Amino acid sequence: MGGSIAPILAFDTSGPHCCAALLRDGEIVLSRHLEMARGQAEALMPLLEAVLEDAGLGWKDLAGLGVGVGPGNFTGIRISVAAARGLALAAGLPAIGVSMFQVLRRSAPGPDADLLSLEAPRGLAYVQPLRAGRAGPARMIDPEAPPPLAEIGAEGIAHVTGFAARRLGTAFGTGWHEAVPVGIAPAIAREAAALLSGGELPPRPAPLYVRPADAAPPADPPPAILP
Repeated sequence: MGGSIAPILAFDTSGPHCCAALLRDGEIVLSRHLEMARGQAEALMPLLEAVLEDAGLGWKDLAGLGVGVGPGNFTGIRISVAAARGLALAAGLPAIGVSMFQVLRRSAPGPDADLLSLEAPRGLAYVQPLRAGRAGPARMIDPEAPPPLAEIGAEGIAHVTGFAARRLGTAFGTGWHEAVPVGIAPAIAREAAALLSGGELPPRPAPLYVRPADAAPPADPPPAILP
């Protein structure tokens, strides 16, 4: 395999979808994307089993898991992160969390210093500054009235990539490039493989919540996902 990290099974349920992809020998050999507004909890495991079966692999054949950690749908993020942690523990595999900002970066490469922007509910934007591969804090802002770059930890950023990039770039006086994340599961698989090949495993996957859940918490809150 020429030293490549493979195979990697990646999946995501952070949006109105349930998707998975398998990376083997540096190539995406299988990719599935199911559009769905709800039901991801029931669909995820059958989808993963089907991908492995179609590839002629079992859980013991994997080198690792990649999982989308958001930002996105509150419940959907919990579904995929909890599944990744449980599968990693049961199969003795490393699990790598990959944010949608990282997916966007793979979809639309930009300058070393960039402000990444993702669509959020109600016309808002999730933003995260990126400098030489190092990500800053993620925030949610209004593209129609964005705060100064210094308030979102993006001092000196001269470019915006992603959702509402033209509006944000115009407001900030920076360059811009409109883009959306594409090929979500394949991008997660490639990012997870790149991180695994670095030799030092990142912490266990954890949800990237940039905003509170839309719904009020139930009387008996669900167990917390431990760090």
